[in-house]
Amino acid sequence: MVFEKEFKEAIVNLSIKEKDRLLLRLLKRDIPLANQLYFELVSTQTVEERRTELEEMVVKRVATMSKHSSSIQDLLQKTRSLSGDITEQVKITKDKFGEVSLNLLMMIELLKSNNPKISFFSRGKPQKFAVYLVARAFKVLVLIGAMHEDYLVDFKSDLERLGELISQNDLLNKTAKHHGLEVEWLLSGEIPENIKERQDALRKRGLLK
Repeated sequence: MVFEKEFKEAIVNLSIKEKDRLLLRLLKRDIPLANQLYFELVSTQTVEERRTELEEMVVKRVATMSKHSSSIQDLLQKTRSLSGDITEQVKITKDKFGEVSLNLLMMIELLKSNNPKISFFSRGKPQKFAVYLVARAFKVLVLIGAMHEDYLVDFKSDLERLGELISQNDLLNKTAKHHGLEVEWLLSGEIPENIKERQDALRKRGLLK
């Protein structure tokens, strides 16, 4: 939504008391923004401390999900929920490094627990789950590609581990190849300079979805 100049000026000219009242009303309706402001203005946690706390949460959640999911659809739904929680926390902390590291951790933990059985769930089609993981791995590469090149070394071991786990699963391997993800990018840590353009082109073809 684009605000007109007159409207902006009217807001600026409100009394401090009225601005405070409106701000508190808006924050009650926008919980993510309220959480972001709380983290920035009140919380004593650092970004790194919050990230460590989330890492522990991700490991525990994936273990519970893997143990109690009755079908591949159930596992996918819970994975999407966890991914959403990671995204929400990244918005609160503005932790771009954590966005990559937490998503890598989530995928590695998921495959460590479920790799042998992904293709053998008694109900449902595992293909959708495989596409989700491949698309998420591609997104992580795009995020790293947008960072300063020095950050790559911090993620190289996790990228390699993810690549190894994908390589061990025929379904994931085939899905990665079909959707334009070269597993070698993960194994070697060598990300193409045009990775974002590749992602955009693949999505236009209806892939990575």
